[in-house]
Amino acid sequence: MDQITADILVVGGGTGGTAAAIQAARRGAAQGISVVLVSEHLWLGGMLTSAGVSAPDGNELAAFQTGLWGAFLQTLRQRQSGGLDNGWVSFFTYHPAVGAQIFADWVAALPNLNWLAGQRPREVLRQGDRITGVRFDSLTVKAKIILDGTELGDLLALGDVPYRWGWEVQGVWNEPSAPVSLTDPRDPLYAITQQYPVQSPTWIVVMQDYGEALAPAIAAPPQLSPDSCFEGAWTNYGDAETPAGEAFLNYGRLPDNRFMINWPHQGNDYGVRLSRLIESEVALKQYEQAAQWHSQSFARYIQTRLGRRYGLAEGMFPQARSSHNLSSSPSDSSASSSFALMPYYRESRRLIGLSTVCEGDILPASGAQAAALPITAGGYASAIALGNYPNDHHYPGFEMPLAPKAIRWGGRQTGTPFTIPYSALVPKATDGLLTCEKNISVSHIANGATRLQPVVLGIGQAAGMAAALCVEQACEPRDLADGEKLRSLQTALITDPTAPAAIIPLFNLPPSHPHWQTLQQHYLTH
Repeated sequence: MDQITADILVVGGGTGGTAAAIQAARRGAAQGISVVLVSEHLWLGGMLTSAGVSAPDGNELAAFQTGLWGAFLQTLRQRQSGGLDNGWVSFFTYHPAVGAQIFADWVAALPNLNWLAGQRPREVLRQGDRITGVRFDSLTVKAKIILDGTELGDLLALGDVPYRWGWEVQGVWNEPSAPVSLTDPRDPLYAITQQYPVQSPTWIVVMQDYGEALAPAIAAPPQLSPDSCFEGAWTNYGDAETPAGEAFLNYGRLPDNRFMINWPHQGNDYGVRLSRLIESEVALKQYEQAAQWHSQSFARYIQTRLGRRYGLAEGMFPQARSSHNLSSSPSDSSASSSFALMPYYRESRRLIGLSTVCEGDILPASGAQAAALPITAGGYASAIALGNYPNDHHYPGFEMPLAPKAIRWGGRQTGTPFTIPYSALVPKATDGLLTCEKNISVSHIANGATRLQPVVLGIGQAAGMAAALCVEQACEPRDLADGEKLRSLQTALITDPTAPAAIIPLFNLPPSHPHWQTLQQHYLTH
């Protein structure tokens, strides 16, 4: 088995892992810092590409389009024919392949970044309380700093790093939307908590408007979800000008008459036996196959109800699968390029970190239009990434009541801005490791807002910058969690020469403002 040694290892080529690897390599280029990125799939970008969520949510205001998120949008505008304003769920919709190529190009431009695809982590190497390396299918990588960018927090389980999974009750962090009890049938959330340990994933499928032509009939999968699962999916949509079915499809309309099918209302969210996600690799494969068949059933239902004008899209995703997903292909293999390469996972194992983001940290502060900034024990604001999406939870068949976190801005509704503290990326008792995906230290409730794509890009960018600083300064991730070392991380993000990132949510301050950098740093201390 091959062995590689690097300064920084990023495991997982998802949204956060890709961002972390790019930022670490950019920061470390001048110092000769070596970065290895190991991914399971053939594409980089995770939610934004491989999982098919090419209609990202949140951070839509110009002032929040910064860092790698802002750079990604700018490059999409240059490359995506037909523009980005196509659907009504997002201001930005695009072909997943365009996004994947952007990330691949950014990685290819960095000679100190080595990307290895088609590998899953199998073992985490430790020396005492320190993570020192990871063994994959056919190689082992040892590094000074390791980042977990996997979709389900795989390194936490493999490395015996303490983590959370599932619900917490209201008494843990005094979260207003959390259940009071997980065992009392009288609790209003009892039915949800018993059926769904975590939020439901979705296996996204892309459909196409064939116009005057007749789309190929969509085959029934071996495990066909009954039509009753989907009845009424778009009943409450449409108006006098737009039929309900057309309004439903326009939700995730992509360029070139394609439609991202990622529909929560009697749609293709799939929440059957979610314990399988972390039970075993075999159980996970079984879940993924069933989730994909459920999406195929929904696509077939759409075609049956709306007509053969609509069918599976052609050429959206590479048909080759990673080694993990070779058995997880649609029953009609000729249509496999219509289905995402992996599910859109909304929740993961969640680190037990130096601090935990809970619901109170994402809700507006009293009398304010933004959440309070996180403050360290030393009195330093600890923000390293920001988001603004409303708290959003997916449990098929249920509407989850959540404390509101929306405001009006610019004549429309948007979410209350909040920030992610650096300490939520750092394990409580393990060195040499950072998290950079949905696996950060966050409560089950707050994860509904922190899991969104622009936030995770920001988390990944901050984690990558932190990893590079740790190598530069020969220190541990926890050493950056307070004081002037924390400030050095924040300053590095704000002043990055390629993708400067906002960490303070200032509504009226777009990154093009001449005093943007100065004011970002000013509000860290005032």
